[in-house]
Amino acid sequence: MRTTISERSSAPLSHTPATELPILQLKRGEDRRLRAGHLWVFSNEVDTAATPLTALQPGQLVQVMADRGQFLGQAYVNPRTLICARIVSRHRSPAVDRRFLQTRLASALALRERLYSVPFYRWCFGESDGLPGLILDRFGDVVVGQLSTAGMESLRAEVEAAIRAVLAPRALVWKNDTGARDLEQLPRGVEIAWGEPGAELAVQEQLPDGRTLQFVSPLAEGQKTGWFFDQTANRARLTQLMAPGARVLDVCSYVGAWGVTAGKSGASAVACVDSSQRALDHVARNAAANGVAIEPIKADAFDALEALLAAGRRFDVIVLDPPAFIKRKKELAQGQAAYRKLNQLALRLLENDGLLVSCSCSWHLEPEMLVGAIQSAARHVDRFVQIISTGGQSPDHPVHPAIPETRYLKAYFCRVTHDV
Repeated sequence: MRTTISERSSAPLSHTPATELPILQLKRGEDRRLRAGHLWVFSNEVDTAATPLTALQPGQLVQVMADRGQFLGQAYVNPRTLICARIVSRHRSPAVDRRFLQTRLASALALRERLYSVPFYRWCFGESDGLPGLILDRFGDVVVGQLSTAGMESLRAEVEAAIRAVLAPRALVWKNDTGARDLEQLPRGVEIAWGEPGAELAVQEQLPDGRTLQFVSPLAEGQKTGWFFDQTANRARLTQLMAPGARVLDVCSYVGAWGVTAGKSGASAVACVDSSQRALDHVARNAAANGVAIEPIKADAFDALEALLAAGRRFDVIVLDPPAFIKRKKELAQGQAAYRKLNQLALRLLENDGLLVSCSCSWHLEPEMLVGAIQSAARHVDRFVQIISTGGQSPDHPVHPAIPETRYLKAYFCRVTHDV
């Protein structure tokens, strides 16, 4: 029985052989980026006189052709969006159908099973796994997914069948409540495809010494798919860099993954800051489940740091893992200022020879821009910063070398001393 609070896309799935699919022809010279490996076609790159976008239905499969008729790949389209087509296959055969999806998902699963000893990870990472618009996170025998494009929405039934064939999880949930669906003019909603996942997700993460941490996270009301698997490797790195007995502050803690990891790895005291009481309730539960004590602080991140400073508090480790301050390019200047201010407040709370972990998941913020924000903040408060380790997203979020958009997470581990 399918439970839904959203509507299905009405675009039909085509099983037509690639040679019989409609053609989407590009303007002269607009094939270079695709030949280099990128998968996106922008609407201004299409020769609309030869192949009108308006004649195509959202989610429809097409053949992408260069201006001289060279085949570039099978793609699905959405004529209503700036990214009007996304290549799914570079070959004319096989057809993009259930068997094709099953092969891609099996390949993605093989990588994760090689990387992780426990079944908690991002199983499919969109373009990086050859399946644009599809995110799948695995929580043991429960899979939580997101369909962010009209093309992948039209393939939903085939994707579900492929998931059953490859993994057969006890439950599959579509958590299609992200802003990406707005861009594709798709309704938002949370839908249970099958099974009974429950209101919460169980998560396990392993420490470098082999010990396993146990967490719970809300499903329907949770952020993203319910967990941030992209930070798993960085949390493990923290355990190797923090000093025993450190006092740790986890800012924008969500359900406490960083804080609990620190507490279980020798921290003498841990405080978690989040503006959500629901998140902090889960922090308390996760701390208790792992035998650590955590001080919850319900407040906006900036307000909390200012209040802690006014109270004379000091910490040996501060983790800054905020939500994306920059979601659109036009927000870049404002977002840079926010990252600089957040780091500046944190630096003033750090003891001499402290550790700052500064993260950003804003793709529009280039790595050197975050480094610049950290350094600018350090100079403003007379601190000397040394970057001792650099992190990115965990290996279950592989980077497509031709698609810079797939490399979004930055994490800098910085030793901080008083300026000399």
